[in-house]
Amino acid sequence: MRATGDAAGSERTCIVTGTKDVPEAMLRFALAPDGSVVPDIGRKLPGRGVWTQLSFKAVSRAAAKQGFSRAFRTKAAASASLAETVDSLLERDALQSLSIANKAGLVVAGAFKVDSAIEAGGVVALIQASDGAADGAAKRAQALHAKHGPEGGSVARVDIFSSRQLDLALGRANVIHAALKHGAASSAFLARADRLRRYRQSAADAATGTERGGQTSDEGGTFGGSIKIG
Repeated sequence: MRATGDAAGSERTCIVTGTKDVPEAMLRFALAPDGSVVPDIGRKLPGRGVWTQLSFKAVSRAAAKQGFSRAFRTKAAASASLAETVDSLLERDALQSLSIANKAGLVVAGAFKVDSAIEAGGVVALIQASDGAADGAAKRAQALHAKHGPEGGSVARVDIFSSRQLDLALGRANVIHAALKHGAASSAFLARADRLRRYRQSAADAATGTERGGQTSDEGGTFGGSIKIG
């Protein structure tokens, strides 16, 4: 069931900043019957929705400054931890998508298998556990460069999930390195992982007092930078 009035491709306005973007690049919130604000990550809940930027900072501001009550034009109870709740939902959504890609046969895990997949070609993304050793990520990056040259930099890199989270998503133990093969389920996961990364980036910028337009300083395809698709 699609949310009322949520036409694909039409622009929505952030209730905090007034900026406009397509629904896919925003966050939708609905109002529950009890008057509480509910994050609608999948944009499927019925009724009128309001929108914020895909930003931890924007959600925090909306919850703290009565932004939802003004937008809904009625009393709307937003939890003080609403931004953290959204983070958890986006994270769960991405990990569920990774599990689907795995079930579709598009994920290989383990350093040896990842290296073999890089050598064989067809890898569209590398996944490194956030608690994995940096030299392991560097070795995979070097292997990509050796195989593809500068084009290896276009392969997406994802390092926002812990080994434990990867274990649960992939149904395996001690996952540090994984790779994604080309396929629709892989693209779906990368899109969701990038939403989570961009959402968290605003919180990191706020903590450091910087504004970098949603990009990290090493966004040229390196781990911790932009998750590029395709």
